[in-house]
Amino acid sequence: MTNYNRILSIDIMRGLTIFLMLFVNDLNMKVAPAWLGNRPADFDGMGLADWIFPGFLFLAGLAIPFSISKRFTGGQSLKEINRHVFIRFICLIIIGVMMLNAVRVDAELTGFSKNLWAILMYAGVFLIWNDYPDKENKFFTITSLKLAGIAILVFLVLKFKSGQPENSGSLITGWWGFLGLIGWGYLASAFTYIFFRDSIFKTILITLFFLAVNIFSGLNKLSLPEPVNMIFGVILNGNVPFIVLTGLLAGVIIKKSPTDFRKVIPVLTAVGILYIVAGLVLRNWFIISSISGTPSWAMICCGISLLLFTLIYSMGDVKKFVIGAGFVQSAGENSLTTYLVTGLIYYLILSSGLHLLIYKESSSTLIVIAGSILWSLLMIWFSDLLLRLKFRLKI
Repeated sequence: MTNYNRILSIDIMRGLTIFLMLFVNDLNMKVAPAWLGNRPADFDGMGLADWIFPGFLFLAGLAIPFSISKRFTGGQSLKEINRHVFIRFICLIIIGVMMLNAVRVDAELTGFSKNLWAILMYAGVFLIWNDYPDKENKFFTITSLKLAGIAILVFLVLKFKSGQPENSGSLITGWWGFLGLIGWGYLASAFTYIFFRDSIFKTILITLFFLAVNIFSGLNKLSLPEPVNMIFGVILNGNVPFIVLTGLLAGVIIKKSPTDFRKVIPVLTAVGILYIVAGLVLRNWFIISSISGTPSWAMICCGISLLLFTLIYSMGDVKKFVIGAGFVQSAGENSLTTYLVTGLIYYLILSSGLHLLIYKESSSTLIVIAGSILWSLLMIWFSDLLLRLKFRLKI
C-alpha cells in the first residue's frame, strides 16, 4: 500500500517544477523565445515562466495535509505544531528577504562586493539550516556551526547599504522574494488545515474567500494604510494564499479517499478544467498577468497545475509507472537545497570572473536553450550528490 504521508507524485512534480525554474531563470531572454519567459505586467497572456511559480505554490499547499497530519498522528500537540508552522514561516521570510536584498548591495558603501555579500549570505543559510546527521553526538559542534551562521547573517544585515535614495541603510521586504511569498502562502494554508483538518467544504470556503479578496484587490476595492499593506500585503492581495489553498484542497481530496482512484482522478480533472474555464471568464475583467497577480492568471495556473498533477498522480501513485522519475524525484524531495545551492554557484562564478557560462553569450537560440537545460540538469545532479554526502537543507 502507498504511504499517504508521502505522495510520490508530489516529489516528482516538484522536481519537474524546480528543473523548469532553474531552466527559465538561467535563460538569456534576449535570445530565447519570449514564450519561455515572464510576460510584461501589461501583457494579456503568459509564458512558461509565468506558470512555474504558482505551480510551486500549488505543490506547497498540496503537501500540507500529509505533513501536518503526520505530526498529529506522531503525537505532537497543537501547540507544538503551531510553533513549527510559525517558525517555518519566519525562516522562509528571513531567507527570502536576504536573497531579495542581495542584488541591492552597494559595494562602495557596504565595504565589499554584492557577490561576496551574497556568497556569505548563502554560507550563513547553509550553516543554520543544514540537516546535520548524528545530531545527538555532535550537539556542540552543530550548535557552534549554527551560531556561526547566525553571526554571519547578523553581520551582513548590519553592514548592508544599498545607496538607493528611498532606502539606503537597511534591508527592504519589497515583494518578499520567492521564498518569502511561499512563507506567507504556507502560513495561511497551514493554519487553515490545522483549524479545519480534512473538511473539503470548509477548505473550499476559505479558498473562495481568498479568491474574492484577490478579485476585490484587483478592482482596487481594498485600500489599507501603507504600514499594514507593506507587512500583510501578500495576504491582503489574496493571490498567493488562493493558489496555495487550491493545492491544499487537492491534498485534502486525495487524503479523504486515498485508495479510491476512480473517484479522485475524475474529481481533480473536473476541478482543473473548472479552474481554467473560470480563469478565462475572469479575463473579461482582468488580464492574465503574473506580475500583476490577477485572479484570471491564478485560476488558469491552478487549473494547469491540477491537470498536470492528476496526470503524474495517475501514472506514479496509481499505475506505479515511475521509470526515469527518480532523478527529478530527488530534486523534488530536496527542492530548497537545489534552489539555494544553484544561487550560491551563480555568485561564485560571477565572483571568479571566469566566463564559464559561455552558452549565455551565444546568439543562437538552440545553444542558449540547450545550455540552460544542461545547466539545470547539472544543478539537480549536484544537489543529489550533496544529499548523498548527507548535506541537505531543512526548514
